[in-house]
Amino acid sequence: MKTPEEKERALLDELRSHDALAVAYSGGVDSTYLADCAHEVLGDRATMIIADSPSIPRSELRAAIDLANARGWKLRVVQTLEHHIEAYLENRGDRCFHCKNELFSRMETLLREAGESAVLAHGAIEDDKTDIRPGTRAAASHRVVAPLQNAGLFKEEIRALSRKRGLPTAGKASFACLGSRFPTGTRIDLKAMERVEVAEEFLRARGYRQYRVRHHGDLCRIEIDPADFSRLVAERAEILATLRKTGYRFVTLDLAGYATGSST
Repeated sequence: MKTPEEKERALLDELRSHDALAVAYSGGVDSTYLADCAHEVLGDRATMIIADSPSIPRSELRAAIDLANARGWKLRVVQTLEHHIEAYLENRGDRCFHCKNELFSRMETLLREAGESAVLAHGAIEDDKTDIRPGTRAAASHRVVAPLQNAGLFKEEIRALSRKRGLPTAGKASFACLGSRFPTGTRIDLKAMERVEVAEEFLRARGYRQYRVRHHGDLCRIEIDPADFSRLVAERAEILATLRKTGYRFVTLDLAGYATGSST
C-alpha cells in the first residue's frame, strides 16, 4: 500500500505531464491542495478558476481569493449562472449536475475567449467513489480529469499533506454550496438562500466550526457537531433572536447532529 507521500509524488508526476491545467478551485480542502500541487509543478501554466454565484457565501469566496493571492497562484474568477437554470432551481436530486455543468462550461468559455488551451481538473478524491455524485457525471461530459482520485488520495491523507505544505485549509471543516441547505424536492429560492447565508455567517462568527442551517420554509433546522450541543443551548437566546430577525419563525436543533451530504 502506498504512503501519502508516495501518492503525492504520483500526483505531481501526473500534473507535470500536462502542458497546461485549469483547476476548478473552491477554497475547500481538496481543491486547495490540488491547486498548490499544480502551481508547484506548472507555475503560471496552472490556472485556478473559482466560481462566483449566489450559492457561494461571500466569506468563502473572499477567503479563497485571499489564499490564492497569498500563495501567488494564477487565479481567475468566473460568474456562474446556475441560479438561472430551471432544472437547478427545481432541486429534484440532480442539482449538483447542473451546478458543475455550468461551472465547467464557463471554464471552457473563459479559456476559449482568452485563446488558451488547458486540461480541466477538479478535486474529486478517493472517498467520493463511495457516494453518488451527479457532479461526477458533469465532469465526465466535459472530460475533466481528477488527479487526486487518480493518485488514490483520501480526505485524511490530503489533510495531512496539506499541513506539511502549510495550507490553512488542512483542518478546514467540510463545506457545500448553499443550495444543499434545501431539502431535495424543495425549490431553491434566492431570497431564502440569502437568509441561510446570514444565519450561517452568524454561527461562524460565534466560533462554531462545523454547522449547517437547513431551510424548511419558516423553520430553520441547525445541524452542528454534537460536542457543541450544550454550548448552543446555553447561547440559545442570542441565536434565536438573531435567526428570527432573518425571517425564520421557528429555530430547531437537529439532535442527530451535523451530517455531511444531508439533503432532507
